[in-house]
Amino acid sequence: MDRVKGGGRRGGREGIERGGRGMGAGGGMKDKIYDPMSRTINQDNSNGSFLKEKSESKFPLSTKRVAEVPEVCKHLFQSRYFWKCVLLGQFVSLLLCGTAVFSGLLSNNGIHIPTAQSFLNYVLLCLTFTLVLACRQGDRNLKTCLVQHWWKYLLIALADVEANYLVVKAYSYTTVTSVQLLDCFSIPVVLVLSVFILKVHYRLVHYVGVVVCVIGLGGLVATDLLSGNNKEDGDKAPDKILGDVLCIAGALLYGISNTAEEYIVKNYDRTEYLGMLGLFGSLINGIQFVILERHEISDVDFSSPKTVLYLLGFVLCLYLLYSCMAVVIRQTSATTVNISILSADFYTLLFGLFLFHYQFHLLYFVSFGVILLGIALYSSVVPGHRGQGSSEEAETLIKVEDEEDCGITEDG
Repeated sequence: MDRVKGGGRRGGREGIERGGRGMGAGGGMKDKIYDPMSRTINQDNSNGSFLKEKSESKFPLSTKRVAEVPEVCKHLFQSRYFWKCVLLGQFVSLLLCGTAVFSGLLSNNGIHIPTAQSFLNYVLLCLTFTLVLACRQGDRNLKTCLVQHWWKYLLIALADVEANYLVVKAYSYTTVTSVQLLDCFSIPVVLVLSVFILKVHYRLVHYVGVVVCVIGLGGLVATDLLSGNNKEDGDKAPDKILGDVLCIAGALLYGISNTAEEYIVKNYDRTEYLGMLGLFGSLINGIQFVILERHEISDVDFSSPKTVLYLLGFVLCLYLLYSCMAVVIRQTSATTVNISILSADFYTLLFGLFLFHYQFHLLYFVSFGVILLGIALYSSVVPGHRGQGSSEEAETLIKVEDEEDCGITEDG
């Protein structure tokens, strides 16, 4: 389901600005001062500097290292990229939560047309982004994309449509708990594809962040079982193996779709991606829903205000999800988005307390905090790219992209 590909990090940069070194001039060396933040000896002619050196030298190196921690934390929380990853990721997660809530409301009203619901989203994408692409002048317009790249976008749209269908279909055969856990299989898929296709170079902190996020998701699922919110799951799982296989296959396709999205929105633009996805997605999804849900759609009472409201709410959330996810993936990465949306289960549970009468448990907030901790760890360092050199260069590139996105040029 996601246009989803994503993450660079600014916060965990090693190096707090180094202090300069001076050489004595005209006979005699200058007094030396140890700079605990840079671990260098600075030269200074000021009075009393020798005493300062002696007093600082009394502290062991471990104490000086501890002094660096607040500065590192300060730099992290002042990082523009860090906050982009956290806040934009949670915004996307809330939109995903909205689709889940409205789907639940439709299901409670006896309406089960997931393919038809997604069809309306693809049509909206086609009516907006495809039309803009058709009116575009230049090399990357609709005609060029159709002539030169039609088969690529057809495959991407096929992966996106079938990922949505397989995961939703999995709920008919297995438990909600299984789907929640297996759906995060898209994360290792995106990680692997990012390394081999997008040439991303991850550090240990990125893998640790991902693992912490998955642990937090496991805490949400475990708390769900403890609170009894999914206690009827076992009675609604006629074929758990089939359901689990469908969920894993859907997550695999999500990972492929998200990685392809990241490549396109970062090398071209989101209008091209969403326009072509809307065009081919409408075609594939439309054929599929006519074949699979033509009888169900004829039984829906569209004269009911609740039905129309819930359906419009779902389509609006899904449309915004696709539209905004492309922006978030460009600003961060597909990986960032995939780990961020793990918190969608927490937001859904919060809404479920009021709408579906879920039972509250304090561990929900603990698990949510663990997920946020994992996102913070992952976002603390900007992943590099092979041949790029260092995370500092990646960070500089992100600053340049930020300026381009804001319309900043050298001419002002």
